[in-house]
Amino acid sequence: MTIAPLANCHDDALGRGGAGCDRLVRVPPSACRLLGEHSPKNLGTSARAARIVEAIRVNFWRVMKKLKFLVSLHTKDNDFQIAQAAAAEEAALKFGVEAEITFADNNAVNQSTQILKAIQNRPEARPDAIVLEPVSGTALPQVAWAASAAGIGWVVLNRDPEYMPELHKAATAPTFAVSSDHVEIGRIQGKQFAALLPQGGSILYLEGPSQSSSAQKRTAGMLERKPSNIQVVMLKGRWTEESGERAVASWLKLATSQNKTIDLVGAQDDAMAMGARKAFEKVTNEAERTRWLSLPFTGCDGQLNTGQAWLRQGWLAATIYLPPLAGTAIEILAKAMQQRTRPPERTTTASFSIPTLDALASRKSQPAPLPFQSRRPFTPSKP
Repeated sequence: MTIAPLANCHDDALGRGGAGCDRLVRVPPSACRLLGEHSPKNLGTSARAARIVEAIRVNFWRVMKKLKFLVSLHTKDNDFQIAQAAAAEEAALKFGVEAEITFADNNAVNQSTQILKAIQNRPEARPDAIVLEPVSGTALPQVAWAASAAGIGWVVLNRDPEYMPELHKAATAPTFAVSSDHVEIGRIQGKQFAALLPQGGSILYLEGPSQSSSAQKRTAGMLERKPSNIQVVMLKGRWTEESGERAVASWLKLATSQNKTIDLVGAQDDAMAMGARKAFEKVTNEAERTRWLSLPFTGCDGQLNTGQAWLRQGWLAATIYLPPLAGTAIEILAKAMQQRTRPPERTTTASFSIPTLDALASRKSQPAPLPFQSRRPFTPSKP
């Protein structure tokens, strides 16, 4: 897009007339579009034209500058969060925008502080939009309204905030949510358990944090679809391998764990499932260790270099693929801001079982996994 020189003025092309200038200034169609006009109009003397041209310059800068998005994620210690960062950077490159990735170290206060600092920055240094996967269950409502008041777009990943309908109506910048269908993910996991334990049994189940609506919905979906002959022992984790290992190690110290027969270990993400394997690998009694590690382990996320790789190695019996959401959010944001459109309030992505549920149901035996110590540790590249 270019701005044609202003015509019909005896001064310079920007229409800056002298004190005695009384010539009329005519604005070209390209400039009128930036001002929201529909056709060239006589705008009066060049003194007024100067003000109009300044408005054109400011709007031209807003239209033509490279859009900048702040992407706030949980932690670098989770493979899905790393996949989110990679998807955001890939989408930013594709759509010609800039994406700054930050991690909150699973701390809601850190996340809130990082985002508020960006909102309160100098106007020219502020992001055009903020994409966040909230650490807190409330998805930072006060921060969301502050961003909206500053004219900054607001996108929430993997949550359905209560404030979103009202904020979506009131905001001038694109405001919406992008999420996996967590209830359906839980249902898929319940069906996986049914396929893996056709005769029923007991499951050691690692949930995400208590305040996480994603974890709550996955649990609800799982309980809805699992057969009644499958019992569930629930532990809490924080979406990381370390938290999964710690939760299982603590449970193994309880006397009740020694009296409970477990037939499968399931987790709400692949990282916690691998943490559980790591805890069982450290059991000192060889027979007990062998028994635990012979169980099927399942998770969620199913990213190519982690969950799917662990599935191929035999460390996982099943996973659920979740498309990274940050790339979708960047795409919707970029198109909305570049084309001046208003995105829908909510976009939901689809997930699926790996292997398929039919393949799990017909599965006769699981390949023996490699010794856990032999796996190469997952060390995400710095986004």
